[in-house]
Amino acid sequence: MMFGMKMKYKSDKDLGLVLCKHCNSVSKVKEKVCRKCKSKLKQRDEYSLVKTFSFTIVAIIFLFPANILPMMEVTTLGVVEANTIFDGIVYFFQTKSYLIAFVIFVASIAVPIFKLVVLLYLLYITKYNKISLAKNATKYYRIIKFIGKWSMLDIFVVALMIVMVQFGNLSNITAGLAAVAFTIVVISTMLATESFDTRTLWDKD
Repeated sequence: MMFGMKMKYKSDKDLGLVLCKHCNSVSKVKEKVCRKCKSKLKQRDEYSLVKTFSFTIVAIIFLFPANILPMMEVTTLGVVEANTIFDGIVYFFQTKSYLIAFVIFVASIAVPIFKLVVLLYLLYITKYNKISLAKNATKYYRIIKFIGKWSMLDIFVVALMIVMVQFGNLSNITAGLAAVAFTIVVISTMLATESFDTRTLWDKD
């Protein structure tokens, strides 16, 4: 393809074909069941955008309380101190636990925001038929889908942060409301990613 020329191709819709998302075999559009793996065939998931958009909005909404509300509450000698995710990062940085601080920052702040930005990017391209961006968008989708396999690590890191900030037997640490919000963010981004039908990126209309 020459630069400056409009990309020309024929999609499965143009050819009257349907791809099985389970075994990647190609069938005629009139076929409703894959002959190879017996899975149901759909040329497109008609509710893909609605589901992806809904889960993404839920994740964005809960991202704010996840970072603003206390992730943990430390009770020492009757005095309660609330700490956010950012407070935890600062604490580990100040105690020279740089690796733990970096891991928490990446898993709890950078990765969720990155996934949400990519999801919004995918929705934008699909909604406005930016087919010229579909190839790069597919690469970004694969990245967040891969990250999704390790998304529960984010929650594990939060649990690690709570455990690591123990100040001895005189302290009692409990998870705050941000832990619940953060869990919702992780699950919502996973569902949004799984709901997105990448085939819609290449549709002309």
